[in-house]
Amino acid sequence: MSAAETNWQLPLRLAALGFLSVIVQIAAISQITVFGVSIDLAPLVVASVGLLAGSLPGAVFGFGVGLFVDLALVQTLGVTSLLYIAIGYGAGRLRELRDPAHGLVPVFVGAAATAISTIGFALMQFLLGTQAPVSWLLLRLVVVTILLGALFALPVYALVRRIVQGSLPDDPRRRRRRAYTTGGLSPLSRPSQSR
Repeated sequence: MSAAETNWQLPLRLAALGFLSVIVQIAAISQITVFGVSIDLAPLVVASVGLLAGSLPGAVFGFGVGLFVDLALVQTLGVTSLLYIAIGYGAGRLRELRDPAHGLVPVFVGAAATAISTIGFALMQFLLGTQAPVSWLLLRLVVVTILLGALFALPVYALVRRIVQGSLPDDPRRRRRRAYTTGGLSPLSRPSQSR
């Protein structure tokens, strides 16, 4: 496989993933309710891409998915995109700054992504002047939505990882570790010349 094909493999896979995830969400999953709440997979997919690919691909993917959601649902353009940019970028920065190797990291990131999406969307609609009832029922629905997002975060992360795994960029921390273990960059690993 040539370098040009490798460079285009991740964006093509992410575009197909974003398109299919929004279509499946709108056509099928939004029709299923659990405890009066439908599961929103889009923030989980965006957070998973951020965790796997980094902050810049996560933010760009979040913008594209958010814009497609706004267009498909005929909502105010840019509200969902803004929230999904924050979700994708935040998950990507977690990947770049910390080593999210623990198996439960996708669960916590998925819960945070769902919370940002749900609370952020309600707050943005309130700030834009949309009349919406604020009550304890709304708070209960937000909590149930966050719990469902945390519950479905791990399967969504595993599915996204399986789809984009062959085209993911190398982790810069792993490249540095590899160079140190092979003697490429570390001056301590070179044999001493004084003997």
